[in-house]
Amino acid sequence: MSRFDGRTVLVTGGASGFGAGIASRFAAEGARVVIADINAEGAAAQASLLGGDASWCEMDVSSDASVAAAVEALPTDVHILINNAGIGHKPQTLESLDEATFDRLFSVNMKSVYLTARHLVPSMKKTGGVILNIASTAGVSPRPGLTWYNASKGWMITATRSMAVELAADGIRVNALNPVAGETPLLATFLGTDTPERRADFLATIPLGRFSTPADLAAAACYLCSDEASMITGVTLEVDGGRCI
Repeated sequence: MSRFDGRTVLVTGGASGFGAGIASRFAAEGARVVIADINAEGAAAQASLLGGDASWCEMDVSSDASVAAAVEALPTDVHILINNAGIGHKPQTLESLDEATFDRLFSVNMKSVYLTARHLVPSMKKTGGVILNIASTAGVSPRPGLTWYNASKGWMITATRSMAVELAADGIRVNALNPVAGETPLLATFLGTDTPERRADFLATIPLGRFSTPADLAAAACYLCSDEASMITGVTLEVDGGRCI
């Protein structure tokens, strides 16, 4: 048997980037994967690519109504929740970020974790389960010019630890992954301008000398969500090639 036979895994932001890689690995290991994304066309395409029991739903993780509707329509209980959806902002001084961008950052990176918990934790308390939050090295080792993004990921790290403590008695484990910048659509956002020179400068800060990949995150995610990690909760694991050392 595969590690996740009989378990349903919901991956927010699963249509691309780290989310798509995570969804693919869970599907390969026997899980029933549900790809939740605001990009319905992309979610449908990714689910079709995975085949088998994979499905999709349109979900705006910043909207209570959208999360509630998507969860209510699910045909089965969710055993593993991957809070992967997130956005960034281009490097700029902290005082120059406009309020609309800040509010969107707050809603997608932070409020989303509250909303998915609000609508999924009640059922998970009956069955037990695992929640995995995709945070960032930005919450551990902040970079100048990304203050509000850094703060949103620091919030997620603290939320992970607090959720783990509160939900342990209900048989729910909660952990987080802290990837370094990866080969995803967000990379250009963090670099400001995606040029060979900027990539080289950033790679120079990573001891292993490469960006994180969806496969890297997927391997770590599957471990932390598996029974092999049944004694691990409240952990925030760097998947960063040594960036935070």
